[in-house]
Amino acid sequence: MIRVLVVDDSAVAREILKRGLASVPGIEVVGTAVDAYSARDKIVALAPDVMTLDIEMPRLTGIDFLKKLMPQYPFPVIIVSSFAKAQADLTLQALEAGAVDYVLKPSVHYNLKPEDMVKELAEKIKMAAGVDVSKWRGRISSVRRVNNSAKIKKPLYSGAVVAIGASTGGTEALRKIIMNLPRRIPGVVIVQHMPPVFTKMFADNLNGKALVEVREAEDGDRIQSGRVLVAPGGRHLEVGGREGDYRIILKDYPKVMGHKPSIDVLFSSVATICGSHAVGIELTGMGRDGAVGLLEMRRMGARTFAQDEASSVVFGMPREAYENGAAEMLVPLEDTVSTLLTMLEDMR
Repeated sequence: MIRVLVVDDSAVAREILKRGLASVPGIEVVGTAVDAYSARDKIVALAPDVMTLDIEMPRLTGIDFLKKLMPQYPFPVIIVSSFAKAQADLTLQALEAGAVDYVLKPSVHYNLKPEDMVKELAEKIKMAAGVDVSKWRGRISSVRRVNNSAKIKKPLYSGAVVAIGASTGGTEALRKIIMNLPRRIPGVVIVQHMPPVFTKMFADNLNGKALVEVREAEDGDRIQSGRVLVAPGGRHLEVGGREGDYRIILKDYPKVMGHKPSIDVLFSSVATICGSHAVGIELTGMGRDGAVGLLEMRRMGARTFAQDEASSVVFGMPREAYENGAAEMLVPLEDTVSTLLTMLEDMR
């Protein structure tokens, strides 16, 4: 049984989560807490395996609680958030502070029902219970920028497209990668499993901090050197055009591999349009989205690799990509940028 502590200042929310999770085999709600101070005491008394955490709480916010908790007593935390813009920003901060993942509260506007939320939360609790978060002990969340421009020995091929897919744990992995991309990097296109509002907040948060331009992709955007485009939540992203003038195509059709945007959709389009003038990277995530599309890229002559198990929050997607032959190799997160640059230097 996975022992869960539910933390939320709303009595209604606590009851929905408690009742919903209690009906899921393999999960036991061992306690609830109304704020961070109560949660702290119950963590010590009940020793839960996973905690669900609301962001906006009285006395101490969920973000501040995480920042205090994870360096001293790291264990898996899943954020329960809303679609609101302010909440989206705070949720991203929570992921930077050590939260494993998040789920969205029910929303009429986005047709998200309570039972859907509980089902997704239960799946993520089971996943989170197996995640090793010990790396957060004594750690201050920060990204150290490396001068990767000094590592470039030959001109990078500007006609290439770099396609990256990520899911659970991906926001932190992508942040580390993007913050270390050199200005001359060829155009980068990213699919991170994330809902509307969140993708724009994620891109805006990195833009201005990184050496490259980072923004949410719009239909018709040109893919060019020094620019990182993030697929908008709720839209599939494909690459169109031709060498020297690759463009973004946004489409609205059903989920693929359970996701919208889907990594497979991006990778498959890159395989068709860019052929050997591309690099595909599969990062941390649950499931297998991207494995088929990455294999198509490799068969068309693109270079490919995936994040290794030790540095992945969840090794599901990278494992699938490696085991089906889509990824040439497994690479630690800290070596991702240097591996990418080496591949681009050899490309013409």
